[in-house]
Amino acid sequence: MPVSTVAFWVARAQGHRLDRVDFSDEKPGRAWNRICPEVEQRIAELRIDLGKSVLGEYGAKAIYTALKAEMEHPPSEAAINRALARLGLQDGVRRTRRPAPPKGWYLPDVVSGRAELDCFDFIEDLKIAGGPLVDLLTAKSLHGALTDAWVIDRSTDATLPCLRARWRRDGLPGYAQFDNDNVFQGAHHHAHVVGRVSRLCLQLGVTPVFVPPLEHGMQNAIEGFNALWQAKVWQRYRVTNVKDLQAISDRYIAAHRIRTEAMAAAAPARRAMPSDFEFNAQRAPRGQVIFIRRTDETGHAHLLGLRFAVSRTWPHRLVRCEVDFDHHCIRFFALRRREPSEQPLLATLPYHWPSKPSKGAA
Repeated sequence: MPVSTVAFWVARAQGHRLDRVDFSDEKPGRAWNRICPEVEQRIAELRIDLGKSVLGEYGAKAIYTALKAEMEHPPSEAAINRALARLGLQDGVRRTRRPAPPKGWYLPDVVSGRAELDCFDFIEDLKIAGGPLVDLLTAKSLHGALTDAWVIDRSTDATLPCLRARWRRDGLPGYAQFDNDNVFQGAHHHAHVVGRVSRLCLQLGVTPVFVPPLEHGMQNAIEGFNALWQAKVWQRYRVTNVKDLQAISDRYIAAHRIRTEAMAAAAPARRAMPSDFEFNAQRAPRGQVIFIRRTDETGHAHLLGLRFAVSRTWPHRLVRCEVDFDHHCIRFFALRRREPSEQPLLATLPYHWPSKPSKGAA
């Protein structure tokens, strides 16, 4: 409590103890800059008159224009709006502000704390002064805040070793989240494509999750770290080559991990990566791949280069699409930010993945 507040109440107590003073008969004073009652009454009258005019415009801007013709110093539009609110003369409906859903709300195991989620993304086209354009692969866990950053080519061949190195050091999460970039998901111009990043995750028992980058909130964790890395590394240091940039980034990542040790300790447990693991890009996928999608106007969802009829009563809405390669089906769950805990099953459709070899090595 500031000293000015204490002094104000002591002065009102007139030398008596505050707990023994009766303030019931004291009314708060009128703010020094509040519109006088006469002007407030004129604002109310103008609102009624302007509402009956030919133009029919009776908002704060129209009232301000009318008052400007009547007085030398009319109140501002903001002050007029406040006066209308006090008089109960605003007919606009205020937007209802609802709390944001918890992080990872679209994955029940993640939001409940039973599983960890690793998020990955690329920062593209960073220009080294006098040097080339470079890309940065970033990673951050949702609960534990375990971060990483690699200056690499924006390609699947360069991404796969980074994922293996991170999971060999930190352990395997329950889920790995990516956007719809071809590097992560695979080619979009063919149907039934399961990229090598997805195959690596599935062979390690990690469920890959693909979310649209334009859906608010789902990429907040990794996008926030991307902005932090650029502010604390890219914009603070001047580098002339990729090696120096990676060295500075490594120092920052090490310091960031030390600062977030408590969060990492409290995060869901991670499984150890098998020491004898060998990635086989040609092995058929087993397990689940999850796509977060928004249905179109007819209630269809687009994934894996195909169009699936989900529900005609759920158009333009979010759905979680669980592609189950073991049971040859896709399950579609309704998602609503307003009720994040309610995710009813909308449909279960058969899906048989055709045997398609991966075009690329590990």
